[in-house]
Amino acid sequence: MRYAIYFAPPADDRLSQTAARWLGRDAFIDAALSWPEVPGLGHDDQIALTADPRRYGFHGTLKAPFELAQGKSEADLLAAFDELAAEIDPFEVPRIVLHEIGPFFALVSAEDCVPLRNLAEQAVRRFEPFRAPLSDTDIARRNPEKLTQRQREYLTTWGYPYVFEEFQFHLTLTGPVPAETRSVMRETLSAAFDAFIGKPLDVSTVALFVEPHRGAPFTVHSLLPLGGASQRKIA
Repeated sequence: MRYAIYFAPPADDRLSQTAARWLGRDAFIDAALSWPEVPGLGHDDQIALTADPRRYGFHGTLKAPFELAQGKSEADLLAAFDELAAEIDPFEVPRIVLHEIGPFFALVSAEDCVPLRNLAEQAVRRFEPFRAPLSDTDIARRNPEKLTQRQREYLTTWGYPYVFEEFQFHLTLTGPVPAETRSVMRETLSAAFDAFIGKPLDVSTVALFVEPHRGAPFTVHSLLPLGGASQRKIA
């Protein structure tokens, strides 16, 4: 089993529901959803191009997936998760936009957001003691030959190359999109997420996702409000 600390809006949030319909899966209930008809993008193409983010569920990575370190239990992890949520105040990302990260499309913060960066750093540091070392296969999966020297060092030290100053918050909406399809994909996503693009993003919850076994869909184990007493919502 692997765990991950993610940002995710509540299950009944409009953004969560819109993203679940787009991806064809709701990670809160691990349920497949029917895709709406999308002009200009074939049904089979939409299924294929959303396969990766569909498995992971709609989220923004704070602490990348990890197996538990020897001597650590899920109960220990949940206690630390409670502490993180209680000690960090909710905040707002001023504006999110649709962005291409290489061949992927995602919603990202339009400007650097210090509270968001701080939340990610806290998650990386606090949960590092719970992370088992990466296997050689896990490291190879990150294509270290394509990373910068600093990113390779972060991968080795923290289990993820995009931490601290390398961190870029993103809510992934697609897998790799071929160059010839990107224009249509941008138009499609701009229409599907029009109600959120250019608007603030409320960051008032943090989620613990689980992957029961390698390759299985990630699901929301629990969702906590930031800045208050523990009120875990079990998925």
